[in-house]
Amino acid sequence: MAKNDRKQTGKLGEQLAVQYVMQLPSEERWRIEARNWRCRVGELDLVAREGDVLVFFEVRTRHAGGTFGEAAESVDTRKQRQVRRTALHYMTAHGLHEVPVRFDVIAVTLDAADQQLRLEHYRNAFS
Repeated sequence: MAKNDRKQTGKLGEQLAVQYVMQLPSEERWRIEARNWRCRVGELDLVAREGDVLVFFEVRTRHAGGTFGEAAESVDTRKQRQVRRTALHYMTAHGLHEVPVRFDVIAVTLDAADQQLRLEHYRNAFS
């Protein structure tokens, strides 16, 4: 798969993830804080608030039957470490040191026509 195709697939997955998060049931409405937030150590796909909790989402998108395995499997310990470090930079940049946080993973599976087959949300996927 070409780099541009991967980028488009990732972008589509992130759009689907935002739509999903905005319709999640919650006692307090979800609020998107940032999308594709970048700093020198990495990028955060999606940052949202669920009430008082700041949720850092790692969004992974794959096509069904692809050669790279399932989307959620790709969030390995190296990626988790990078997301945690980047989240710390985000919190520092926004003065959010006392805010409770959570790390979630959204795994999107697409068919060959780029239609959503599955979207799985793993709450508290790592700490």
